Amino acid sequence: MALSKLERRQRIKYRIRKIVSGTASKPRLSVFRSNKEIYAQLINDESGATVASVSSRDKAIASGPKGEVATAVGKAIGEAASKAGIETCAFDRNGYLYHGRVKTLAEAAREAGLKF
Repeated sequence: MALSKLERRQRIKYRIRKIVSGTASKPRLSVFRSNKEIYAQLINDESGATVASVSSRDKAIASGPKGEVATAVGKAIGEAASKAGIETCAFDRNGYLYHGRVKTLAEAAREAGLKF
């Protein structure tokens, strides 16, 4: 039986999360994208706390084409990470392909100074 889109992504997500985990010094950069918005958060899995989060719903992020919004969110999460004193992180694509908006966000975060 074929898996639904959501079930397939869930399996990939579990496979990734077995390997990728965040610590206080190297949190996990988790990306979630919906049809309209895109969200990024730095998570310390040891304490279960979110260190920093940015989304396209924030007032500071200008609206526009989805690709440009993803770039703005990537830059914003990079700046939020540097304010929190974080230089490196583990990238969690959350079951999505490293392509399109997820890739754009990751590249913008790298340009903003995050290393992963």
